[in-house]
Amino acid sequence: MSVRNLNLLHPRDQIIMIINRIYKKGLTTTSGGNISIMDESGDMWVTPSGVDKGSLKPGDIMCVKADGEIIGPHKPSMEYPFHKAIYVERPDLKSVVHAHPPALVAFSIVRQIPNTNVIPQVKSVCGPIGYAKYHIPGSNQLGNSISEQFKNGFDSVIMENHGAVVGGKNVIKAYERFETLEFACRTLINSNIIGEPKFLTEEQIYSFNNQVPTDYPKMSNVVYTSDEKGIRHEIKDMVRRACDQGLMMSTYGTISVRWKGNDFLITPTDATRWDIQESDIVQVKDGKCEADKVPSRSTWLHQKIYEMHPEINAIILTQPEYLMAYGVTHKKLDVRTIPESWIFLQDMANVPFGSHFAQNNLLPELISKDNPGVIIENDSVLMTGNNLLQAFDRLEVAEFSAKSLVMGTSLGSFEPMSDNEIDELRKTFC
Repeated sequence: MSVRNLNLLHPRDQIIMIINRIYKKGLTTTSGGNISIMDESGDMWVTPSGVDKGSLKPGDIMCVKADGEIIGPHKPSMEYPFHKAIYVERPDLKSVVHAHPPALVAFSIVRQIPNTNVIPQVKSVCGPIGYAKYHIPGSNQLGNSISEQFKNGFDSVIMENHGAVVGGKNVIKAYERFETLEFACRTLINSNIIGEPKFLTEEQIYSFNNQVPTDYPKMSNVVYTSDEKGIRHEIKDMVRRACDQGLMMSTYGTISVRWKGNDFLITPTDATRWDIQESDIVQVKDGKCEADKVPSRSTWLHQKIYEMHPEINAIILTQPEYLMAYGVTHKKLDVRTIPESWIFLQDMANVPFGSHFAQNNLLPELISKDNPGVIIENDSVLMTGNNLLQAFDRLEVAEFSAKSLVMGTSLGSFEPMSDNEIDELRKTFC
């Protein structure tokens, strides 16, 4: 949903939309967590206390008026005082999200702050992370501890032995920050299972943010043919499927599909992935894009791959959490786990951070029939296919393989398929 459309949605409906997403993604329990929105009149809308988060209705959302009057059929969340304290210290924030997702809780109970320099997008979305000392839930002391961190400029705060709380300029931005922070924590935990995470320097993050082209040549005339419209629908559906499957997040993920020749359609930048519409998709023709739209920051890379590889008709660039454990540790993913993994992938090369920077031809030259996917260290996973379904299937297989390897680490040493077994697969399927 765009921010413009969000502004026309009542705060209680905004809260229901986000709490449903949080609950369905397994980021909160039936009784845990709370969301609030501060409206333009100074009234705070907040989730109720003791009501099933999986079945909340708009009428359940409580309103705490600016004068302290409470309106609604329930009690407001017992922790609404710390929401109020945050808004007092940070009037620029209009929404607060708090819950107890497993990875964030893991960091809170070992009393550590996740390093957001693990992936550039995590750093840009979450920023530095604050830390609030433990106090009784609902107490003034807890409110003071948390609000002090927000007063110091943090937008994301780990709550000692409790969970996390984040703020945003609207409820979508708060949710995106919350989801991204949990993703970062899961990536770091999985990385520690298979190795040791490597972090980016401030200089590397600065270089990434400043090398991305933003001024794309614009078309003067755009033609929307029937087949072009069909591709838009295909991309929209696959983005939502990727979000549902945990292969893409609200804040990151790019899909493109070749249209004709080297022209293609691609997802936009800075758009909430789970609500992308056909009209958001950007047409790129003869190196130019639609006016009034900003295509993915990786558009140049997609263009180069399509120019160099006529057999490739779809590209996905995203951040699945188990594959990213390999990207963050710089360890190679060995796809010789089960026959399907090798048949679909054959190889998954790692390339250094920076290989995806504009005008670097390493990735387009590396991609091939035998190497359809690449792990970009500390950034993302790139997968290709002769159509979008094949690219998505390969991505799923790669993520399942990575997940099995991470899980298998606790059981013993990985025993890959033998060279003879791989030769038999090669003779049979290649």
